[in-house]
Amino acid sequence: MRDAITETEKFRFFSASVTTALELVVIPGLAAGFPSPAADFIDLTIDLNKELIKNPSSTFLARIEGDSMSDINICNGDIVVIDKSLDATEGKIIVAFLNGAFTVKRIQFEKKGCWLVAENPKYPAIRVTEESDFQIWGVVVHVIKSF
Repeated sequence: MRDAITETEKFRFFSASVTTALELVVIPGLAAGFPSPAADFIDLTIDLNKELIKNPSSTFLARIEGDSMSDINICNGDIVVIDKSLDATEGKIIVAFLNGAFTVKRIQFEKKGCWLVAENPKYPAIRVTEESDFQIWGVVVHVIKSF
């Protein structure tokens, strides 16, 4: 099963720090269709730590390297927010430790194990069995992108 995870999929993990608020100006209801006069609301702020990090002691960040999840817009260079306190239920995007390497995939359960499914047709699904060295490390809750 080791060969199913490409060598280009690597993670650099960072712990989440919420010791200070990260308050930024927010424009509520920003129109993605017709323009809307929002200048009157420019004094509102939002704390990104509160928005992105619900469980600080179990939240980590990782920078994505690779393209196995590109069809759902998790791309090379993106930062994912991972919450280790959440249950990895059917269909969730998870970070898993499989046979000595970390990977990010969608999880699908079956009676005798589970599948780790890429969101890019170039990558086959990975069957996880009792023989696999496998641990669910956390659930991806947000993706931070740069354009």
